[in-house]
Amino acid sequence: MKEQFKKFLNEEQDPKAIEKIASKLSDLLMKNEEIGYIAVQKKPAITVLPDSIVMTNKRIIICQPKNLGLSMNFIDYTWDEIEGTFVKENILGSEFSFTTKTNMEVSIDYIPKIQARKIFTYAKEQLDILKGGVVSNASIIDEVPVAPMEEVEIIEEMETEEVTSFAEIMPVTPPVYTMENEQLNTPTETPKENGLSELSQDELFEKLQNYKKLLDNGLILQGEYDAFKKEILSHM
Repeated sequence: MKEQFKKFLNEEQDPKAIEKIASKLSDLLMKNEEIGYIAVQKKPAITVLPDSIVMTNKRIIICQPKNLGLSMNFIDYTWDEIEGTFVKENILGSEFSFTTKTNMEVSIDYIPKIQARKIFTYAKEQLDILKGGVVSNASIIDEVPVAPMEEVEIIEEMETEEVTSFAEIMPVTPPVYTMENEQLNTPTETPKENGLSELSQDELFEKLQNYKKLLDNGLILQGEYDAFKKEILSHM
């Protein structure tokens, strides 16, 4: 028996069953595929041809001897096909089962309890690794370059059209009072020019709300909004 399979004889595995599997698996393993654990069925009566479960880092392989042990059926399920794994401990051994994403259920009974726990744990680890790979791939997809600049410009233009309906109510640029204006006697916009003194309380409040929408959409700065707000509140 190959040395690499002797480590699977520590939890009540049948040496003959392991030997038969070892002679077959060397030709079945894919590139970079490694065996993680082998569980062997052990029925209460003498089990001449027990079924086995082989766990690798790529799939689950069900091994079923036939023709008096002269040949063997192999059924495999890759980890991305597995939906969930289960272990049910009974008085005589345990039942290990798993479901696929196509709603197929596969189970093998009379697995020694310690072996059933080992393959259950190993399966959980492989499924967690697979989920981690999916998350990693999703993060890579998020980093795909954005649409060409022409498309981005079109989108920005559409958004601006939606918001400019609020900008049409009042000028975007607030009145600016500086020392330079005072020295040069440059006239600035007054409340009367804005027409605020002629508006009702409800109309003034509506204008204040419109300025807040302009601020939220990034069309005016905080300082400009504060100036508008101060001016409107002085008339309320």
